[in-house]
Amino acid sequence: MKQLALRATFCFSLLALAACGNTQGDRALSGAGIGAGAGALGGLLVGSPLTGALIGGAVGAGAGALTKSDDIDLGKPLWR
Repeated sequence: MKQLALRATFCFSLLALAACGNTQGDRALSGAGIGAGAGALGGLLVGSPLTGALIGGAVGAGAGALTKSDDIDLGKPLWR
């Protein structure tokens, strides 16, 4: 059961890490937030939510910064 939940979290985080926003900075910030949330959930399942959040946040920021708004557009960021 733990394996299934971990795989589902991983798949969700891959889809969600595309982030939202038009600028590279917006996409990096929203990707970091989404990644940190998904990483914390995954880390909770394996025993370390803080480590999961840190890794997820870093991966999310990188993925958000490397994607373009044309890749996947989730709309206007909450802070704008």
